Amino acid sequence: MPQSPQSPRPHETTAGRAPERSRRAIRIGAGLAVALILGGGGFAARKYEWFSGNGRAVTVAKTPPPAAHGDDKAARTPPAPAVPAEPTGDPDVLMETGPRSDFKQTAKLDDGTVISKTRVAGAKSGFEGDVWVWTPKEYSDPKYAKSAFPVLISLPGGNGFPANYWSDRSLGLQKAIEDGVEAGTSLPFVLIMPVLNPDNKFYYDGSDIPGRPKMGTWLAEDIPDFTRANFRTYKSRDGWAFMGASSGGFVGMKQVLQHPDRFKAAIASGGEIIPDSPLWKGHQAEMDENNPENLARKLIDGKGPDVYIDFQIGTKETGKDRMLAFQREYGKGPVKTTIHDIQNGEHNGWHYVRGMKESSLEWISKVLKGPRPAAG
Repeated sequence: MPQSPQSPRPHETTAGRAPERSRRAIRIGAGLAVALILGGGGFAARKYEWFSGNGRAVTVAKTPPPAAHGDDKAARTPPAPAVPAEPTGDPDVLMETGPRSDFKQTAKLDDGTVISKTRVAGAKSGFEGDVWVWTPKEYSDPKYAKSAFPVLISLPGGNGFPANYWSDRSLGLQKAIEDGVEAGTSLPFVLIMPVLNPDNKFYYDGSDIPGRPKMGTWLAEDIPDFTRANFRTYKSRDGWAFMGASSGGFVGMKQVLQHPDRFKAAIASGGEIIPDSPLWKGHQAEMDENNPENLARKLIDGKGPDVYIDFQIGTKETGKDRMLAFQREYGKGPVKTTIHDIQNGEHNGWHYVRGMKESSLEWISKVLKGPRPAAG
């Protein structure tokens, strides 16, 4: 992954900067190569299945026909999600609004589900970028044909361009959700994985920095609009959340605090708390408006609505002090915060996925609304 630009925080000098720069890219490249070497024949045996069909056009968001009464095949459904099933007819359900996007497969999982990619032209931001998506097998189950699904907008660390590394199946995010659904500890989330930044030179703090591409609008408006066009979603914020690592964790947390009417929760890994893009120079007022500390204070003073932030931090990385300080000062009233320590965890995607399997997926599944199968 490309390295993020190095710049001191507003309260640090260059000499006094912490030795571990948190806006760096999550380390996956070298580790992936080692994993493939160590996998040897096992990887070779699975390689064809993993990549079979890549590049082909796929319809990832097609609504399945409702299950016919007494249809034994349709009745063989996956295990129930983490929340109790309720009949359909929920007025909060929004069927796909269209127009549909064109998707091409980029990876295939062992259960037959696929990760695919499309190009999205943001009507509100004016930015055009790639977006990867994944739907769990429950999404195609006829029993859920009239149900909405919770959306987890997943953001990478580092520059997050030109790819979103959560679309790499080797990190295991999709598998963690699959396993959690089967264990009854996770909802079957639809994963939306957009590029985080418009180039690989700078990070933009997921914000509309004056004179720059409007990456805040891209994430807060264009990505949800795209998702509603292609997927069955909930109208209310109860079905919308972010997860992210490092810079992506900061952006997800900030979006939830900035737009509590649209998003309800975030899993923020890696210890990022304040905006520090070098592109804010000369725009202090706008940077302050995108500072999670100020946004949290505004929510507290306004008495809500409630938002939920689950911090994840590895015990072998720095950044917990910033999380604890934020929790002490702003984790009150409508701002609900938790911190999950990942034992022996480092600043990388694999360890953050492990933390999600240990705790965070179950936590966020209790906060959000799950799909509801048809009655009968």
